[in-house]
Amino acid sequence: MTLPSQDSSLNLPRWLLFTALGALALRLWIAVALPITGDEAFFYWWGVYPDWGYSDHPPMVGWLIWLMRMLFGEATWAIRLPIVLLPLAVGGLIWWAFKPLDRERAAWAALLIWLAPLNWITALITTDTPLIFWSVLSAALLLRAERRAQVDSGTLGLYALSGLALGCAFLSKYFSVVLGLAYLVYFALYRRERWKAFVLLVVCVLPGPAINIAWNMDHGWSNIMFNAINRNEDAAFEARKPVMYLGMLAYLLTPALLWLGWKHRSALRETARRQRLLALLLVVPLIFFALLSFKKVVGLHWVLSFYPFAFALFALALPEAALKSAAKGLAWFTGAHVVLVLGISFTTLEQWAGKPGYTSFVRAFRTPELLAQVRTPDSVLMANAYSPAAVYGYVLQQYVPVFGPGKFHARQDDQLVDYAVYQGKTIRVLMADAPTLADYSPYFENVRTFTVQQSGVTFHVVEGQNFNYEAYRQGVLGEVFRRYYNIPSWLPMTGCPYCVRYCGQVRCPKP
Repeated sequence: MTLPSQDSSLNLPRWLLFTALGALALRLWIAVALPITGDEAFFYWWGVYPDWGYSDHPPMVGWLIWLMRMLFGEATWAIRLPIVLLPLAVGGLIWWAFKPLDRERAAWAALLIWLAPLNWITALITTDTPLIFWSVLSAALLLRAERRAQVDSGTLGLYALSGLALGCAFLSKYFSVVLGLAYLVYFALYRRERWKAFVLLVVCVLPGPAINIAWNMDHGWSNIMFNAINRNEDAAFEARKPVMYLGMLAYLLTPALLWLGWKHRSALRETARRQRLLALLLVVPLIFFALLSFKKVVGLHWVLSFYPFAFALFALALPEAALKSAAKGLAWFTGAHVVLVLGISFTTLEQWAGKPGYTSFVRAFRTPELLAQVRTPDSVLMANAYSPAAVYGYVLQQYVPVFGPGKFHARQDDQLVDYAVYQGKTIRVLMADAPTLADYSPYFENVRTFTVQQSGVTFHVVEGQNFNYEAYRQGVLGEVFRRYYNIPSWLPMTGCPYCVRYCGQVRCPKP
């Protein structure tokens, strides 16, 4: 990227063009060059088996990947294309939202968004990808509606579209509820006279939650159980968690904006007072995640659907000279990230030998060679964890199940795999760590282990002959049921594929 000298003038249209194209080129290059990651491969299988919901989250990212596969095929860059294009869409939506107020400052907001380091180096598709798009679209539509003095049919159309977009955000990830909470606080405090418009917005949101509830009723409430219960069993207060949250926010805002925000704090306060909806789009999520941080580690990606509004607030508040300083400061900060990424790209895989994560690097970059040492025509390949299983399956273009109970994350196997079809077969389980034979021997007639070497890393294989499904059902599947399908009796259920396979009925007796 071009880094101007401190005394150079700043041509806004030229910076917009260079920044947009430069960041796009880098993201596209990363999307092409980087092998698929475990999370992405997991979501890829959602796109192979499109549904109204999935084990961990609502369905939007699966639908998006399905569409990319239909349009562009199975290439990794095609699966990642939505995240490659996302920053351009977000910047454009923020510009459109604030254009009626001030076209030039709206352009500054887009520029600051495009200069942020994450929008240069992030090219991995996740559930946050559609969440960010639909959340920003919903907020942009509401901001435009709120600019209109009269509530005519056109204005009501904007409120309705904002609600539909929020419903799509809900079908992306449950953090969309925080955006809805910001809307509720805004209308309750400052726009009670437009309650009918707010009711229309809420009504248009409802199809999203209705789809999610109907799917969960028919699938044992799997992603509700995951998000509300299973993933939170170990949540406990630790002083480091809120400190980490504050550190993460400081990194996202960057040193330049932190300094300029403090220097011009009175201008920021005044702008927040005048732009109440914009302010609440930031304040409500920040408070929500701050409270959550006392028990949970708040991931950087959790706040990204609200992140663009911070740049909009700065663009509206700071004087022009400060905006130029902000752009230059962001450029230098992002430039350091770009240099680091380019430097890493010139290294070889072997140079990372002995470093933390090297086993995962080998598994990602040398997957075909590794699998060629393990697969045989007369055996079924499995893994002992969901991420490597998803990657192996993507490379083979054949779904690879997980042997064993797995963890509370990524339990899509429960929806897709009927282990009864493997009765009597030979199964090979590929893993990075040395296995414990007691975890495998009860389910096979004979079990043996061996190792394979790939790029200096030892991988372990358990080969079990004559798989005993009934023993596996009572042992592993029974343990899975006890851990992850303790569904409250008051939740109505119309179906549960896992329960039917495990005990032959929708509601299994409590163990």
